[in-house]
Formats: sequence, C-alpha cells, structure tokens
Amino acid sequence: MSKELPRECRRLIVRQGGVLTIGQAVEAGMTVESVRNQIRAGRWRAIHRGVYTAFNGTVTRRAELWSALLRAGSDAVLSHQTAAELYGLRNEPSRLIHLTVPHGCNPERCGRIPGVVIHRSRSLARTRHPVLTPPRTRVEETVLDLIESARDFDEAYAWICRAIGRRLTTADRILAVSRARRRIRWRHDIELALGHAKGGALSRLELRYLRGVEGPHGLPTAKRQVRIRQATGNRYLDNLYEEYRACVEIDGTAAHPEDEQWQDKNRDRWNSVHEKIETIRIGLPDLLNQQRQCETAADVARWLSGRGPATGHPCANPGCPVP
Repeated sequence: MSKELPRECRRLIVRQGGVLTIGQAVEAGMTVESVRNQIRAGRWRAIHRGVYTAFNGTVTRRAELWSALLRAGSDAVLSHQTAAELYGLRNEPSRLIHLTVPHGCNPERCGRIPGVVIHRSRSLARTRHPVLTPPRTRVEETVLDLIESARDFDEAYAWICRAIGRRLTTADRILAVSRARRRIRWRHDIELALGHAKGGALSRLELRYLRGVEGPHGLPTAKRQVRIRQATGNRYLDNLYEEYRACVEIDGTAAHPEDEQWQDKNRDRWNSVHEKIETIRIGLPDLLNQQRQCETAADVARWLSGRGPATGHPCANPGCPVP
C-alpha cells in the first residue's frame, strides 16, 4: 500500500480487506484523478462497479466479501450461507455471496451483482450484528434464515444442531429470536425441536429416535449427552436409561466418521466393564421410516424390559409390533 495515500484512506483499506469505493477514496482525501492514476499504474483494479482493490495480487476471500458489501451499499450485511461461513457454521466458503439489504433499497444500487444473491428485509436494523466486521446478521438470525432456505426439516434441524453443538448460541436464544418473526417455516416443529436440542438431542438421527421411537411408543425418557469420566477423558452418552443401566447410541456417518468408530467401540467396552452399562447402537436404516421406527422401538422395549420394569406400548401405527 502506497504511503502517499491519505491516512484515512490507508485506514479504510486495512479495515476493509484491501477494498474501497471511489466515493470513500474521495471522502478520505483523494481526488478522482488520483484514483484514476492508481488504476492506470496498475496498483488498483476494479472488482465491482465503483469498487476497487488497492492491490494487484490475488483477491482474498475477505476482499471478495467486502467488495460485494460495498457495491450493495452501506446498509448491506452478509447473511444466510455467507454469514454461516463467517461464524463457522459452514466448513467451506459459500459458492455465492449472500447479502441482505433493506427492503426499500434502490434496485439500481443493490440489484444484480455478479456472484451475489440479494435478500431483502424490513427488520435489518434488528437482525444485523452491532459490532462484528465484515457486517453480518446475528448468529441466531443467521440460523433462522438458513432454516427458511432449507430443503427439508432435517436440514433445518441440522443447522440448529450445528449452531448449538459448536457453542455459537443456545436453544433459548434461537427460540427468543424466532418469536420476533411473524413467519417461520415449520414453526411448531422448530420450537419442539429447540426443546429437544436444549435437552441434548443434537443430531437429526437423535431427533428421529426421540420423535419416532422413544416418544410415540411410551419408552422411558433417556438422559441425553450424559458425560462420564473415563481413563482417557470425558465421554458423552447419546441416550442413557439410567434406571436400566442401558445406553442407546445413535450412529450416523456425520456424527461418527469411519476413522472414529474405534473410539465408539472402546467407549462401549469401557461402559460395559467399568460402568456396568450395556450399549446398543442404532443407525439410519433403523430410523428411515415409520415401520422401521416401530420395529426399532419393539427391539428397544424388549431389551429394556429384560433389564428392569416392563416398558413400551404400540403407537398409532396399525400393526405396530411393540408389545
């Protein structure tokens, strides 16, 4: 960065990932002609209309995000998948940059921008984060935006699980923010799921087990994500039926990658030998549909009844095999 630039201009360039608008440059003490000189000399280059990188090397992700924001206007914020990227809700950058702008934003200013998806909001002043840069929606608002654009309820619940599991927010905070919105997809199910997540059901498969196996078939209510101390450190049990000294572990490729399965087996052995807790494992095939959920419930009910008081009853599904 040239030291000949005005101090305020240099400050903006550092703060905004090496990017600024021609209007900002002029307000910071440059002239339009001096900006043109930087461009002619190859030190600056246009990245969007009226937005320039104050360097000529590879454009960083931070510079991409700032350039989209500056092109859309001072009220724009990063949102949806792009805000999720910044919070660590996504493990990779979003292919398109998602921005939210005020509902009445001038289409000429924030219309079509290459590589950018524009969302509009009437409540942006409430939903934007007050201090973080680049500007973005609050993490709870981001989760709710992702729920709105989810393909199905499983994907929506996965965003909740990820946000809570990565300690970015809590079920109570998401619930409180959701009540400020007039419309939310699957509102009743989302509020119910937030209650389950608060209780420790932090995966889509665990939610399917709770809502498709345990609840409808009168099985005891397990304690979720119970911490136990082992010689190698703390471990967490998915569903502990304390009275029965029994544990149901939910296996899924997302929650239990292949290279971690040896840890699961070691944990089961420790539970059996040291804690006197018997473990069974349930996977996606056991939870795919209502019939399989009923068959799984029958197996769990017989297993638990063999270790303590008899439990379980048929659900509303005709021919449910639970005794």
